[in-house]
Amino acid sequence: MQQSGHYFLGVDGGGSRCRVRIRDAGGKLAAEAEGGPSNIYQDFEGGVAMVIATAQKAANAAGIPLNQLHAGLGLAGVSSSVDGAKLLRESLPFASVIAENDGVVACLGAFQSGDGGILIMGTGSIGIAMVEGQRHMVGGWGFTLGDLGSGGWIGLQSAQRAALVIDQMAPTSPFIEKVMSVAGDNRIDLTQWSVDAVPRDFAALARDAFAGAEAGDPNAKEIVLAGAGHMSDLGRTLLSRGAKQLCLMGGLAPSYEPYLSEDIRAVVVKPKADALDGAILLAQRAQA
Repeated sequence: MQQSGHYFLGVDGGGSRCRVRIRDAGGKLAAEAEGGPSNIYQDFEGGVAMVIATAQKAANAAGIPLNQLHAGLGLAGVSSSVDGAKLLRESLPFASVIAENDGVVACLGAFQSGDGGILIMGTGSIGIAMVEGQRHMVGGWGFTLGDLGSGGWIGLQSAQRAALVIDQMAPTSPFIEKVMSVAGDNRIDLTQWSVDAVPRDFAALARDAFAGAEAGDPNAKEIVLAGAGHMSDLGRTLLSRGAKQLCLMGGLAPSYEPYLSEDIRAVVVKPKADALDGAILLAQRAQA
């Protein structure tokens, strides 16, 4: 087992997966692990349990008890749909806990606490900027109210387009045929799929949408371009609030970048570090 001391746990939890990283006080990597969905807005109890289980996996690999880890939690839903205080009232088994929105910790990591903004393009979507110590958040309203341009949004638009095709109110295409092969090619099956589906199920259709757009599929391209417009709008809002540079993050960022507006692409820079190190920085600052 590792010697006792200060160890910091960074958690990046969203709608599709939970990632954790442990570093010692000197910054040396001790362990990493990955688990399943941990969006506490969609499933509070399940999200908390996933964070603990994934942290335990990394702690076991590092030989460090959970109660020696100072945890920085970056979780989808915190400060936008779930009060962080509710999370901190849980009996979390860490030495200390500080919780923030996953976008905030991603921004901390990307600019190492400096000024700048990020656009997260994953199952959900959000824009976050830190400018002269002030936080600016746009989007990130969740699947029901927003997450415009996100993977979940792309999947929803795709399923809605499939419904129009089934009703013979819109022309089909190879991409829509692929959507119907997954979600249903008739009224009963598509309706049932939509009732049972959660945001990550919709988001699973996004990769095919980008592939279809690249191949020139008209339905896929229309959806992807509309999504890129929404993401570009988030970026412009952050620029209008003082951000000078933007980082693109999330699983869909590489696919989206060529479709973003020219003014947004002109200010895109690579992040200095990822969301996990941003969460660790959050935990370190809380202990300083």
